[in-house]
Amino acid sequence: MGKPCGRDWMQIYSIYGTDEWQTVAFLIFHSFLVALLSLLLLIYFTPFLLSIHSLLPSLPLPFLRFAAGFSGSVLSLSSLCLLFAAANVLYSSLPLRWLMAQRMLAAVPNWFAVRTALDLGCGRGILLNAVALQLKKEGSSGRVVGLDRDRDTAVSALRRAGAEGVQEYVTCREGDAHRLPFPDGYFDVVVSAVYLGRQGESAVERGRGIGEVVRVLKPGGMGVLWDLACAPEFAQRLKDMRMEEVWVSERVTAYMVGSHIVSFRKPITVSIEDWRANIC
Repeated sequence: MGKPCGRDWMQIYSIYGTDEWQTVAFLIFHSFLVALLSLLLLIYFTPFLLSIHSLLPSLPLPFLRFAAGFSGSVLSLSSLCLLFAAANVLYSSLPLRWLMAQRMLAAVPNWFAVRTALDLGCGRGILLNAVALQLKKEGSSGRVVGLDRDRDTAVSALRRAGAEGVQEYVTCREGDAHRLPFPDGYFDVVVSAVYLGRQGESAVERGRGIGEVVRVLKPGGMGVLWDLACAPEFAQRLKDMRMEEVWVSERVTAYMVGSHIVSFRKPITVSIEDWRANIC
């Protein structure tokens, strides 16, 4: 698959692994199960056809032959689709996440000037450590905070920062995206990957999360969000909140659905009423 930014995929995998093994295993198991059914139907086609005909003698044999052949074709195609879905989920869980992290970093023009950054929903730490590596590369004295709703996940992300050699740039803590434990205007940059629009959240909750991102950004600070389904909604909310330079990337397929990056800048002079009135 090549080398991402001069690094080997196996090196990245050894640090981050994947959090989708159960989904991948489920899809592969059912892919082989369906393929086996298709193969058995092919091998025992004639006995199967005669058995069905003996049970349903009123149906013409040519029709049953066509139905059985069609069923076998559907099973074969379903097996391939399940296998493709497993490959896409596996790819999305690590290689694509790393590549999207690099795209999100590119949306921020000057990392050297960044003193405080937040990764909202840091998870395994892929985006978190990509930010830390960028700060280190630019010779910045800044730090990035990783926030996750699960304490153990945040601790694991901090350990991976050590494996990447950027632990001095990283702080991790537990917290709620809807009530961020930071004061107004604290961060130069806020990033978040597949977190604010996660499954099960209502539009009101998503709006509150976007409002918190805007609240903790410094005037002139940048936000960069990657989401699977809610990017257009996020972009519209940000425009309603009078954010500047709202940009939506081209569509990228991730986890079998379309995803987009949304970036924006908080105005230097912004009325609190302008954005708080549009949070919900």
